Amino acid sequence: MKLRKHIPLALLAACALAHGGEPECVVPSKPGGAMDLTCKLARKGLEARHGGHMKLTYMPGGIGAVAWHTMVGQRRAEPDTLVAFSGGSLLNLAQGKFGKARAEDVRWVAALGADYGMIAVRADSPFHTLADLMQALRTDPHQVLIGVSGTVGSQDWLKVAMVAQHAGVDPKQLRFVALEGGGEEFTALSAGYVEVISGDTSEATLYAGPGKVRVLAVLAEHRLPGVLANIPTAREQGVDVVWPLIRGVWMGPGVSDADYRRWVKAFEQMEGTPQFAQLRAESGLYPFSVTGDALTQYVKKAINDYNRQAKQFNLLR
Repeated sequence: MKLRKHIPLALLAACALAHGGEPECVVPSKPGGAMDLTCKLARKGLEARHGGHMKLTYMPGGIGAVAWHTMVGQRRAEPDTLVAFSGGSLLNLAQGKFGKARAEDVRWVAALGADYGMIAVRADSPFHTLADLMQALRTDPHQVLIGVSGTVGSQDWLKVAMVAQHAGVDPKQLRFVALEGGGEEFTALSAGYVEVISGDTSEATLYAGPGKVRVLAVLAEHRLPGVLANIPTAREQGVDVVWPLIRGVWMGPGVSDADYRRWVKAFEQMEGTPQFAQLRAESGLYPFSVTGDALTQYVKKAINDYNRQAKQFNLLR
């Protein structure tokens, strides 16, 4: 164990092999969504900076609950296993959707970037603007089928709920279909199973395009650069709803201080490179690099903020 402390970070993969395996990133959802994107971004960035190979493992269920309890309860001390998280994960913790789980139960490693909410429809939808959708909700909210990742109280649900409030519609009157992750949302939209989806801009950069998906609004303070540069914000359309979130990775609570700091340092070095900035942009994320103790404090504050927001909608368990 003492020898491992002196292994350069550039030999990260070789270091992992000392434990009998390669580094792993657990995706707590089905393939194709933003959690998947998070792990793939971490893999690309780490491999570009430190070499080696990182495998991805998919562990869907309970919008992150299965992965959380599996890692905390059964795989709590694995020194080279990371788990993707998002602002939605923190919202679930704030609402008690992971049972008695708390932020202190895991070790928060690194935030890889910032993301924003968005509302989208099929390219052939009769809804061309956010105003069109809001008018339809006012006319008959039961006639609009909305796909969200998670159930009532999830971040995707909350985004639409806040938009509905601006339209003067009680969110409880809306019709939702609970789906497992962003990839499943876009699949359901493409198949015509739902008419509207509430997701994230990083997912939209993967699926939106001519003849495919029309993004009605991004829930950011200002228009975003890149693929979605021409998409107006909700604020521009008279709806003051902004939904920022972060994406990152955590480790099990039993991981040693030495291994935890090793990974924090690896991400700090990776995120400081121009190559990672390019990879992050290609993934549809925006700069937000916080690691280790600073990330832990950020997460605790975010959960407190989400808790207050949840109380406004009577969502606490």
